[in-house]
Amino acid sequence: MTRTHHPPPTPPGISRRHVLRAAGGLGAAAALTPALGASGAASPTEPLTSGRADLAFWTHDDAYVDFFREAAANATGSPFTWHLHPTRAGAADLVTKTIAQAIAGRGTPDVAGFEIGAFTRLLRGDIAAELLEDLAGHLDPDIRDDLLTVRTEPFSKDGALYALDSDAPLVVYYYREPEFARYHLPTDLGSWDELADAGTRLADRHGVAVAAVPTGSDLPQVLQSFEMLLLQRGGRLFDADGALTLDTPEAEDTLRFLADGVQRGYLTTVSDYYGPSMQAALKTGKVIGQWMASWYKVYGLIANVPEQSGQWRIRPLPVFPGGGGRTSFAGGTGFAALRGKRNTLAGVELVKAAYLDPAEQVRRYTVLGYLPSRRSVFNDPELTRIEDAYCGGQRMFEVYRDIVDEAPVLHLSADRTILETVLSGYLLRAYQGRTSPREALKNAEEDFRGQTRNRGGS
Repeated sequence: MTRTHHPPPTPPGISRRHVLRAAGGLGAAAALTPALGASGAASPTEPLTSGRADLAFWTHDDAYVDFFREAAANATGSPFTWHLHPTRAGAADLVTKTIAQAIAGRGTPDVAGFEIGAFTRLLRGDIAAELLEDLAGHLDPDIRDDLLTVRTEPFSKDGALYALDSDAPLVVYYYREPEFARYHLPTDLGSWDELADAGTRLADRHGVAVAAVPTGSDLPQVLQSFEMLLLQRGGRLFDADGALTLDTPEAEDTLRFLADGVQRGYLTTVSDYYGPSMQAALKTGKVIGQWMASWYKVYGLIANVPEQSGQWRIRPLPVFPGGGGRTSFAGGTGFAALRGKRNTLAGVELVKAAYLDPAEQVRRYTVLGYLPSRRSVFNDPELTRIEDAYCGGQRMFEVYRDIVDEAPVLHLSADRTILETVLSGYLLRAYQGRTSPREALKNAEEDFRGQTRNRGGS
């Protein structure tokens, strides 16, 4: 039996026209898990300004729940005491369900952590402005100035800051030191060209690669592998206004390095960075290095090859001769408070207590391995003294502190998912030698513009 559905009124300040467009229409929202509807209620008219705050806390990672709970217990001088009621969902589902509950007019979270790739959906039209509290006005100027611009920019739009990043995931080069020594491969080669030449000889003689690139069905990973080096080279997928900036000399340099690497053998291909193919490559010593973000030690290496503890090290990225710095960025999760709710201010104050206190930034690194988002905390001597057992006792923070000021700014676009679909196919064709890097980028840009023009753009 079919029933006519009449959705309840949208909460104040939220335009149904915008949220419907972001969610893909009410039909998409209606198919979502109804259990989330019980985690919140329609916004009362009187905001909570002090006392106990029971917060609906949504995240894709349970580790954030533990961290925020301890941060709430550690906080001093706040008018609030916080009690978290967590809901865990996949990163993409969390955004979908937040939008769907906004359409339903109830059950939105009070605080939510949006993975950076999924956050792009909130950048379409006025979605972010209508759903999320602008944090900029809640920050003291000295703290705002101390936040790394490279980590506030991805979660900002039109001068508003909608989330505080949980990490400053600097990209470094991981290398397995005993294997480099075994093959007499220098660990301090200064440029990618030098590493490529040495890696080619290594591949020819021993069938070993100095890094891997993903070529499987996880298109965000395919794109991310390219984007990490593109950002390092000084290029961007999108500019500050969200416009595509793909067909550039920087992008061509980056793709040529990757395509040459696959064809010459100094780079190997894997399905993805975390599954069986990468695990096998690491365990058998077929891959002895990788450019990747600071969090890869935990989620990629320790998870796949715990027995190699003590063998890995990190260093700044080799540079591109054509320009750029010694690091890049990959990943991040921004925590936001939803606006127009009874618990909006309480949510804002929890995010500030957890993510702006220098002591909490230090604890976040020691507990979760996530780098500080305040520049001053990179000078904390406690962090510098930490010796990492998995990386042979290396003081890894010395590397991070040395390169943080070279980190590139990442700009997001609401149309990033379209680019993932379009560009990933051309990247794979370039790796296979079926098209030149120049043609791959040119054709990807043409296809992207055609698709976004057909759907009305951003």
